[in-house]
Amino acid sequence: MSTESKNTWSSQISTKGEFIRKETTFRNKISADPTSEFPAEPDRYHLYVAYACPWAHRTLTVRALKGLEDVISFSPVEPFLDQGGWSFNEKYPDPLLNSQRLKELYLLTDPNYGGSITVPVLFDKKQKKIVNNESSEIIRMLNSEFNKYAKNPELDLYPEEQRAQIDELNAWIYPGINNGVYQCGFARSQEAYSTAFKRLFESLEKVESILSTKRFLTGNSLTEADVRLWTTLVRFDPVYYVHFKCNGKRILDYPNCWGFVKDIYQTRNVKGTVNMHEIKVHYYTSHTSINPFQIVPDGPLDANLDESHDRATKFSVSGF
Repeated sequence: MSTESKNTWSSQISTKGEFIRKETTFRNKISADPTSEFPAEPDRYHLYVAYACPWAHRTLTVRALKGLEDVISFSPVEPFLDQGGWSFNEKYPDPLLNSQRLKELYLLTDPNYGGSITVPVLFDKKQKKIVNNESSEIIRMLNSEFNKYAKNPELDLYPEEQRAQIDELNAWIYPGINNGVYQCGFARSQEAYSTAFKRLFESLEKVESILSTKRFLTGNSLTEADVRLWTTLVRFDPVYYVHFKCNGKRILDYPNCWGFVKDIYQTRNVKGTVNMHEIKVHYYTSHTSINPFQIVPDGPLDANLDESHDRATKFSVSGF
């Protein structure tokens, strides 16, 4: 049995110096069917997140958009990620089990677990075990399985008629942008970095072109493809541009991408899911191989997420 925590940036590097993200392990599903192993019920499930993590941020964003704040509880881990993995302390307690480390929940679910300890974690408070730790699956559960309890059940982030288009967008945005910034930042060879850098900015140019003709990636309605992209873009200028050497352009230099970021940030309760202080503290202090003196930049000074945008007036009325 392995109880050693493994941080992804030190354990998932190929022989070519490329960062290769491994698949998550716990893949059970919550269902609206009351007879299922994990039925959708209010106050049964809990999200463990890190405010800094864009993958965990997806789940908080969908939770806010769907109006599930009173249905699914959540708690953040300590933003500093050391070699022992994500942790809890007096300021960031584990409200369910009083754990000291997130890995304790992994071992509670599977005593033989030896993989990476990642967020988000969707935890069943009744059975006291992890349901799922794959963000792409968690956001789909939040989107469809809790509509009976959601304040905004009419919002469908993965509508049947758009699924093929959404899947196609996810298929190139994930490797090019979501994971692309990490492949730049964690690269251990010039070749690996330059390859990821080129693909990242080709993908960003493609996004900018799409968003020049429509409010969101698929049209005038917000979908999961937008949420998945947005959590990376909102971190780009404060973190990835500097820390991960993604310095081709800022998101601020892409007028449509920047308007898109502000548009979603200002939607419903999404603003409350963004903790920029913890985002910056996590990246700049945890990755000591990149930033050994752990200095957290004070900028950017010209990125105001609350400033007005023209996305709603530029395009037809949104469907959300």
